[in-house]
Amino acid sequence: MQRILAGLIVVAMSTPAGAQEKGAFDAAAVSRFAELALVCLHQEYPNKIAHVLNSAEDAKLPRELTPVFFGCFDWHSAVHGHWLLVRLCRMHPQASFVARARAALDRSFTAEKVAAEVEYLRTEGRKSFERPYGLAWLLQLSAELHEWDDPQAKEWACTLEPLAREAADRFKEWLPKLSHPIRTGEHSQTAFAMGLVLDWARCLGDKEMAALVTRRARVYYLNDRGASLDFEPSGQDFMSPILAEADLMRRILPHAEFAAWLGAFLPELSLDGSTDWLCPAVVTDKQDGKLVHLDGLNLSRAWMLGGIAAGLPPHDPRIAGVLGVARQHSAAGLAAVTGEHYEGGHWLGSFAVYLVTKRGL
Repeated sequence: MQRILAGLIVVAMSTPAGAQEKGAFDAAAVSRFAELALVCLHQEYPNKIAHVLNSAEDAKLPRELTPVFFGCFDWHSAVHGHWLLVRLCRMHPQASFVARARAALDRSFTAEKVAAEVEYLRTEGRKSFERPYGLAWLLQLSAELHEWDDPQAKEWACTLEPLAREAADRFKEWLPKLSHPIRTGEHSQTAFAMGLVLDWARCLGDKEMAALVTRRARVYYLNDRGASLDFEPSGQDFMSPILAEADLMRRILPHAEFAAWLGAFLPELSLDGSTDWLCPAVVTDKQDGKLVHLDGLNLSRAWMLGGIAAGLPPHDPRIAGVLGVARQHSAAGLAAVTGEHYEGGHWLGSFAVYLVTKRGL
C-alpha cells in the first residue's frame, strides 16, 4: 500500500503545476546530469581532503590516499557522483553516456582500490572520517548496485562490499553511543544519514541495522514537539534539519502514527493547500562554495516534502500544501543545476537525480 501511495504522490507532484518538472527530466537532462558526474569523477583537483596525518608518510596525493573516491572535490561528493552514474545507467540503459559511464565506474571499482579505501578508514585517527554523511552515501551506492539486475553491477557490488561493510559497522558502533541527534543543515546531520542507512539495511536485509536505526530514531525524535520552519534555513544549509527528521520518521512509523506525530512536531503545516509557509532559498553568489549550498537545500527540501506526503494517509488535508511547496522547491532547485560553476556543478547533479528519480520513495 505504501508503494502504491508513493506512486500516486509522484503523479500528484507532476500535474498540473509540476508539469514543468516532469518535462525537465527528458533525455537531454539525463545526459546533462550524467556529464556533470563524468567530468569530475576522476578529476583530482581542486580537492578538499579531510585528512588526519599521523606522520610525514601520510602526506600523499588524494588519488593515493583514497583511490576510488578522490575526484569531485571531496570524498563524499565523489561517492554520490558514482551513485549518480549507477542510478542513471540503471534507469536509462540505452542512453548515449552509458558506455563511458560504465568505463568510468569500472576504472573505480577494483578490488585493489577498494582495499586501499578500507585500509585508509582503519588507520589511526580516522574513526570519524566522513561520518555520517559520506558513509551514508556509500551505503546508498551499495544499495543501488545491489538493486540493479545487471552482471557488471553485481560484480561492482561484490567488489565494493568490504568498504560498505566497514561503513555499516561504523554506524553500528557509533549510533548506540550517540546520546543526542545532530540537528545541523550540513554534513553532520543525523536524520538524513539515518534515512539512507535504513534504506540500505532494508535493501540488503540487514535486520540488525534496520532495528538499530529504527530504535535510535525513536529515541532521538519521537518526542519532538513544536518545530518551527521560521528558524530555517541557516545561511549555508543544504538540508533542512526539520524536514529531514520528518522524512526519516515517515520511514519507521505507520501512516496513522506518523500523521499524529507530524501534527505535534510540525503544527504549522497548512490544512487548506496553501503554499506560502516555506519559500525556496535564494543563492546570491553561485561561485561561493558555501552559499551555493542553498541550491541543494531547495532540492533536498523538495524530496523530503515528497517523502513526508508519502508517509501520510491518502486523504490527509496537509498533502496538497506539502506537495505544492515541494513543486516550488523542485523548480527552483532544478533550474540551478547548470554546471556553470564548479562550486555547485560537482555535487548538485546528485541531488537533482535523487529528487527527480524519486529515489527516497
